[in-house]
Amino acid sequence: MFKLLRLVSLALLVGVPAAWSHKHGHDEQAPLFDAHDFAKSSSSGSPTWTEKYGKQIDQTFSGPLSFSHLPYSLCLEDDSSVFDIAVLGMPFDTAVTYRPGARFGPYAIRSGSRRQREQRGYTLSWKNNPYELGSKIIDCGDVPVSPFDNALAVDQMEVAYDTLLSRPVASDKSLALTSVTQRLAKDGKEHPRIVSLGGDHTIVLPILRSLNKVYGPVSVIHFDAHLDTWPAYPGTSTEQSRVTHGTFFYLAREEGLMTNTSIHAGIRCKLAGIADLENDESVGFQLISTDDIDDYGVAAIIKRIRERVGDSPVYLSLDIDVIDPGLAPATGTPEAGGWTTREVKRIIRGLAGLNFVGADIVEVSPAYDNAEITGIAAADIVHDFLAMLLSSTPPTPHSTWGPAKDEL
Repeated sequence: MFKLLRLVSLALLVGVPAAWSHKHGHDEQAPLFDAHDFAKSSSSGSPTWTEKYGKQIDQTFSGPLSFSHLPYSLCLEDDSSVFDIAVLGMPFDTAVTYRPGARFGPYAIRSGSRRQREQRGYTLSWKNNPYELGSKIIDCGDVPVSPFDNALAVDQMEVAYDTLLSRPVASDKSLALTSVTQRLAKDGKEHPRIVSLGGDHTIVLPILRSLNKVYGPVSVIHFDAHLDTWPAYPGTSTEQSRVTHGTFFYLAREEGLMTNTSIHAGIRCKLAGIADLENDESVGFQLISTDDIDDYGVAAIIKRIRERVGDSPVYLSLDIDVIDPGLAPATGTPEAGGWTTREVKRIIRGLAGLNFVGADIVEVSPAYDNAEITGIAAADIVHDFLAMLLSSTPPTPHSTWGPAKDEL
């Protein structure tokens, strides 16, 4: 009896696959292509990639490393590369006073931007996609700065910035966008704008030298934990040794590159005393401390910055250490007690509509990062820069909020 039952069971099992296949044959997955359909167009009888799948589009995690998968060009040598906004790396870090490593900052920021792309650039906070606002935005690669000679490196960065700043814009501003830089420029021409990826903060000195040739003195909005307005460090003996990431604003003021209407935001470093603040004021800065966000709120900070710089040409420089090191650890001179990434992003949104002629983000040193926390934050802030440069006014608060009600 047992043998009989076993034979019946085996017979049923053998018959199931055929019956199931016959019954559910209409549910089987159809092939993506029929090889016979391509026999005429391919000698092997197999389809080419474009015949079967279309364009070769990189995944967010693949492809060449450019900011947010933007078109990449070696703009410094390619005169045919025109743009309205350029992303430019400045991998310089040989003027730091503490931890080195920011020469890898442009790489880290680009790597942190891999999940960003033109096709999905719309954000709820900005209510726009900066890549769809009529401007041509490209990644112009890195300035090949010397790691051995700081004077040479500073000159290389200035010449590179001059080169891109003198390039004609890509868009017809009379048709596409309201002119931004033409009415500010001394030559009455529209100039492209550059978002620089540092590099240590010294890169701002050659940038301000370059901007001065086009716009004259500019107001600076400076997000940082540190003043960066100190005179040369005691005991230095050469002219070049005066140029560091803590002295460049002092030198810029000496050279007449800045107006007397600049402002710091997020300051919390330790000082030698009240003399540091007196010197800072003489350089042309007012100061917003990190603690002011608790005492006065985000809206008051935005208002103070806007009133300070007014209608002058404005350059924005953001040191990643303005953010608390718990949220952005990869920086050369970390200071405890900083602003959150969200707070910084909110303040940036409130600055849209000012006369921005350029911007940078600096001091990202990925050797001190974990899980790309800092690189991702920096890349997201660069996206905010692009939206800020192309927005005529700050975005309004999210409009879907209404009175709470029971939906059941």
